[in-house]
Amino acid sequence: MTDTETIDTETTELTTEQQEDPLLEEELIPQDDNESTNIDPAPQPDEYEDTFDDVGVDLLLPVEDYLSAGVHIGTQQKTKDMSRFIHRVRADGLYILDIIQTDKRIREAARLLSRYSPERVIVSSSRQYGHHPATTFAESIGAMVSTGRFIPGTLTNPVYPGFIEPDIAVVTDPIGDAQVIGEAISIGIPVIAMCDSNNATSRVDLVVPTNNKGRKALATVYWLLANETLDNRGLTPDLSLADFDLEL
Repeated sequence: MTDTETIDTETTELTTEQQEDPLLEEELIPQDDNESTNIDPAPQPDEYEDTFDDVGVDLLLPVEDYLSAGVHIGTQQKTKDMSRFIHRVRADGLYILDIIQTDKRIREAARLLSRYSPERVIVSSSRQYGHHPATTFAESIGAMVSTGRFIPGTLTNPVYPGFIEPDIAVVTDPIGDAQVIGEAISIGIPVIAMCDSNNATSRVDLVVPTNNKGRKALATVYWLLANETLDNRGLTPDLSLADFDLEL
């Protein structure tokens, strides 16, 4: 097996991800004049503006860069599992992830990955926007990668031609990559997952809270994770964000 091995999968187009950020702000529905007393005041601009107090905090990336990439943008749903990673809920109903914790978890994930042989790491992304950053990440650290549909039995069926035996898995979304997680659990290997505000994390060993639906957000997180993983191995990273962000 070479340092970087790409698994032949059946890649499917995800029509629900044709836009980078599908979570658009809802239109305000006009109310009858007679009901004007029940109308909430319009949200002020600062209610949509996201700020984080990073004073005294050493981050991998300036807060402004995290925000411009949309790493902090969650969904309009929040699971109990992800409550501890929520910074606040915005006036438009979007849950905002705490990028201070995102930064911390990227570091932790990198330290964990650096303990494993790179060729025994499997990186998976069923999400279209995760295909390129996940592949670039895997190539950068020398891991195996699977994008698109993950063939059942890849980790559990020795007679399957594409059978592999990784020691740890990295997934882009616990929902889209549920097959990978299920098989990882069945063979007893840990799972690192990029988790949004709407994800359940009971089957994940290490959560990296992030927007896992946006192209720029995924590119940013995978780029930072690659740099930190290589750094923890004593190597000098020579990667740029542009390598991970592919315009579709």
